[in-house]
Amino acid sequence: MSSEKLDNQVEALIFSSASAITLMEIKQVISEIRKEEVTDLQLKACLKKIEEKYQTETLSIELVKLGGGFQFLTKKEYHPVIRQLHLQSSKKALSQAALETLAIIAYKQPVTKLEIEQIRGVNCDYSVQKLLDKELINISGRSTGVGKPILYSVSAMFLDYFGINSGTDLPDIKSIITDPQNNTAAEE
Repeated sequence: MSSEKLDNQVEALIFSSASAITLMEIKQVISEIRKEEVTDLQLKACLKKIEEKYQTETLSIELVKLGGGFQFLTKKEYHPVIRQLHLQSSKKALSQAALETLAIIAYKQPVTKLEIEQIRGVNCDYSVQKLLDKELINISGRSTGVGKPILYSVSAMFLDYFGINSGTDLPDIKSIITDPQNNTAAEE
């Protein structure tokens, strides 16, 4: 196997690892793939090349030795940009009330605001508006009932965010509801 291919494999492992990956972990994975032992010397040479590759000013990330392993991190000069992203993301967090409202809409869609309020037992105007603002739900039409209330359903963004293709991919509600008496799944 070429040295370049080995470099790329090591780089891919570090990139895809959720936390710092140790030299030993890299060695185990690469040796298993290659069906032959990779030496520490070979891996250290790869890591040195990768480190040099990411030292260029045109890239915003660098290879860092951290906690006994290696990880790609954003260079310090880009921390203000990342901080701003995290601030914006934290503002997008959903409250407990919004999560409950979203769950009701996901499992009962299409559903009216009155039906949501009957299930939750409280007014849900604010939660529904926040979910509309975040584009997690959308207006899917009007009910044929008295006053023709608006119907709500989950949006494509909801499906994408939770990694599902449709509402049928949601977990079965009976499998996630627990009996408070013995903390086991409810049986019917």
